[in-house]
Amino acid sequence: MKQTAVEWLVEYLDQNFYYVADTIIQQAKEMEKEQFNKVAQNNADLSEALQEFLQKYPGVTSGDLQTFVLGWTAAKLKNTP
Repeated sequence: MKQTAVEWLVEYLDQNFYYVADTIIQQAKEMEKEQFNKVAQNNADLSEALQEFLQKYPGVTSGDLQTFVLGWTAAKLKNTP
């Protein structure tokens, strides 16, 4: 008797459950690490840009800084593929 696609998938997952689960977990960890690295790089870039901004405009207010951060975030979101 020929197996259906669903039967084959069930049998495959039953035989390879731990391998499939481990692969999915590893992929999730890699995605998490990649996302963390992007956030860390963005934070470093923002910190550098803020330092330059403060050097150019030493008399800024907290409102100016908040506007700068909002503008930075909007520009990053706009330019993210």
